[in-house]
Amino acid sequence: MTETLRVAVIGAGRMGADHIQRLNSRINGAEVAAVVDVDLARAQSTVADIPGAVALTDAEEALNNGDVNAVLIATPGFLHEDILVKALAKGFPILCEKPLTPDAASAWRVVEAEQELGHKRIQVGFMRRYDTEYAALGNVIRNRELGELLMLHHQHRNPDTPPGFTNEMLINDSVVHEFDAVRFFTGEEITSVQVRLGKASRNAPAGQHDPQHVLIETESGVLADVEIFVNARFGYEVATQATFEEGVVSIGGDRGLYTRTAGRWGGQVTSGFEERFVAAYDVEIQAWVDAARRGELGGPSAWDGYATAACCEAGVEAQKNGEKVAVKLNAKPALYN
Repeated sequence: MTETLRVAVIGAGRMGADHIQRLNSRINGAEVAAVVDVDLARAQSTVADIPGAVALTDAEEALNNGDVNAVLIATPGFLHEDILVKALAKGFPILCEKPLTPDAASAWRVVEAEQELGHKRIQVGFMRRYDTEYAALGNVIRNRELGELLMLHHQHRNPDTPPGFTNEMLINDSVVHEFDAVRFFTGEEITSVQVRLGKASRNAPAGQHDPQHVLIETESGVLADVEIFVNARFGYEVATQATFEEGVVSIGGDRGLYTRTAGRWGGQVTSGFEERFVAAYDVEIQAWVDAARRGELGGPSAWDGYATAACCEAGVEAQKNGEKVAVKLNAKPALYN
């Protein structure tokens, strides 16, 4: 193992602040060295109880800080490319929250920059791969315990959306996770995406059609569908049902105790993604730290980020035309094989 990772966390918003607490209190082999945010007061508040950590407003200043040797990017996606390229030039291990970048062209430029470096340094934050139920279903699929996987049925439901959450963001910010899940479960690339817009909820804000039905096909013909419903009101629920030749496996949905008492029955639904996937985030970040200290990658690569960006582009096009849209991918570089 190499030295402790001294991490610059770029972005101190909802996700960045969560990772700062995680690195400071639950992760072994890493420390927060710097926090960068356009809001200096917010950055300062996140490092107030972390000895030696500095608050900054400029990402490049953090990268040039001699105490920093790793980067965790949690800014909005449109800011990722510039930070990624500069961090790659330093040779730092990088954990980049999804998306890698907001579009396939910029994601491909990042892939090319990493190829020029000659070794993988970017891990993309698709945390569901580290969820115990996702991992267990993945093992059932890869071990062919129930024969061949035939279909995947996904449900992705949020209680509500923040102001400004556009129709396109249903694909780029939400279904992106299912695109990665389908690729993770099947080990294949997605070849086409179709989006159907049916009856809309009255709870959807102006300019947003919610829910939507996304249809996906992989290289071998595995069919997947996603119910994306981001104003479901009742809570945050992510579930998957896999159909095999010899059985069906379901994961996700309700969590915790299911109780029958006093003439009633039921349990609880998580209120947000942080609560639902807190353990997965912990495992993800620990895997990144452990692998980075060995000079390796601990999870999804820049190629995975690029491939899902291409899926999102196809999905947004399919939203607009209702057609089955082919996913366009460049040839996969040898670095990612």
